[in-house]
Amino acid sequence: MNFRYDILVIGGGHAGCEAATAAANMGAKTCLVTMDMNKIAQMSCNPAIGGIAKGQIVREIDALGGYMGLITDATAIQFRMLNRSKGPAVWSPRAQCDREKFISEWKRTLDHTDNLDIVQDQADELLVKDNKVMGIRTIWGIEIFAKAVIVSAGTFLNGLMHIGHRQVEGGRCAELAVHNFTESITRWGIRSLRMKTGTPVRIDKRSVHFEEMEEQPGENDYHHFSYLNKVRKLPQLPCWTCSTNEESHEILRSGIADSPLFNGQIQSTGPRYCPSIETKLVIFPDKPTHPLFLEPEGTDTNEMYLNGFSSSMPWEIQLEAIHKISALRDAKIYRPGYAIEYDYFDPTQLKPSLESKIIEGLFFAGQVNGTTGYEEAGGQGLVAGINAAHLCSDKDPFIMKRDESYIGVLIDDLTTKGVDEPYRMFTSRAEYRILLRQDDADARLTEKAYELGIATRERYDWWVEKKENIARIIGFCEKNTVKPNDINGYLESIGSSPLHSTVKVVDLIARPGISIEELAKQIPKLKEILEASKNRKHEISEAAEIKMKYKGYIERERTFAEKMHRLEDIKIKGHFDYNKIHDLSTECRQKLERIQPETLAQASRIPGVSPSDINVLLVLMGR
Repeated sequence: MNFRYDILVIGGGHAGCEAATAAANMGAKTCLVTMDMNKIAQMSCNPAIGGIAKGQIVREIDALGGYMGLITDATAIQFRMLNRSKGPAVWSPRAQCDREKFISEWKRTLDHTDNLDIVQDQADELLVKDNKVMGIRTIWGIEIFAKAVIVSAGTFLNGLMHIGHRQVEGGRCAELAVHNFTESITRWGIRSLRMKTGTPVRIDKRSVHFEEMEEQPGENDYHHFSYLNKVRKLPQLPCWTCSTNEESHEILRSGIADSPLFNGQIQSTGPRYCPSIETKLVIFPDKPTHPLFLEPEGTDTNEMYLNGFSSSMPWEIQLEAIHKISALRDAKIYRPGYAIEYDYFDPTQLKPSLESKIIEGLFFAGQVNGTTGYEEAGGQGLVAGINAAHLCSDKDPFIMKRDESYIGVLIDDLTTKGVDEPYRMFTSRAEYRILLRQDDADARLTEKAYELGIATRERYDWWVEKKENIARIIGFCEKNTVKPNDINGYLESIGSSPLHSTVKVVDLIARPGISIEELAKQIPKLKEILEASKNRKHEISEAAEIKMKYKGYIERERTFAEKMHRLEDIKIKGHFDYNKIHDLSTECRQKLERIQPETLAQASRIPGVSPSDINVLLVLMGR
């Protein structure tokens, strides 16, 4: 070992794993430095992947040749497609995973990735020369050199855990915090701040009265996270629901004075959309109950996760409040919930490639950029790995636009707007969500990934076959017609208006309540075309149906996105000294000078930059 690499990845969480495998698969000699090889890709909070908008990110990671979707499918113990009652733009896959098997599967993946070494150690100092990253020095004094360094240290940088008045240093329960490394980065002018997150109590399922809870089964249809359509291997387990009550609320209120969130002990900002149970009581004082979800942590463990009961209150208050819930009256806990504070770095100091604007070759990915969630971390890690590999081979950065992926929206939001609380992705953050559906991530990204060298030939061929089958189905539906006598019986049976004249098949599919697979039972030739897709029939049929049903909406959104591309094509970085443009507002000048947007479109998304400010820049660009 000579400890000289192309790329060095600091941290073996979800961002670090995706970054390391992406860079290595692109041919870069890569080293992943992690504090504990047995905790690689640890699911520190809920062992679940996906959810609203997060599921779309995982599908994008998969389409780009990443591994989160494949490993989720291999270790899933419950799968559900959320938001089915709404339009396909917001359908979102979610899976509960076996925590230990998820780690094991990631470890196996890393061990079998060419060009990738793993070192169990801890980064202590960032090595920089002439504003260019050189590598790191570890706590054991080992110097590891690289052309690019990706920092994906999660919650470990100066991590501090809280349970009541007690504080323990650590990156997560029973794991050491990392000191000195933040300071070795900020001394170069990179800003760091503090954030807070938390996790709920863990309960022994043998002590739960499940007969007093509502069972929440999963789904076992054709949907998966990975487009490679791997079969779920593990037994599928239910989740369970119950709720808090006034008795448990009274116990919790009695302990609020000792809560680190409210006694001044914690100064940093926590996630708005995943509040602690004590925060819920303060924000919603008149709400008599709050829902709780008891979720399994694996097939071979009694440990269960009490979703909805995140807390940092004294452990005895947590336990007493839980015991006031009938189904949990005899509950035994493995560990109480706790809060953790940690360092993150201002993401507006990053380029859209996630490379630092201050230190050449230094990239940041994951919670160190102010995000929360495994999925957001994995997406950033993948992009950072790709761009670090491009930096080493003198290629242009890989940057996705806001109409190409949720990952593109995420990174643009971070680098353009910054964060003042942990950033979580929602479908509402994407203005082009009709274009960014979970069903079409492969259509948007697989060919890009193949050109980058991270998608395998198998994945590319898989997509080409799917694309051809979708085109064949849509082509048939657009060219062929159906007569009233052949279809009216079926239409009346489902409560749809009968036909009075011959119409094209595509016009029938556009009707609400008509699915292409049910319609195909009435049209033998269409059924034959669908059946040709064999074991992928449902996935391909769904994709074709969505494209036909929502064609008008999709085309309208695409037209709007293409108009915005004109601003994306106007490069402004380096063209202006904003402080000298007095036609701009003071706030606008200050923010443009600080963020240094790459394009006019990015400038238009900065809070405080008005349309009139953009018009001023357009006029100046014209000159």
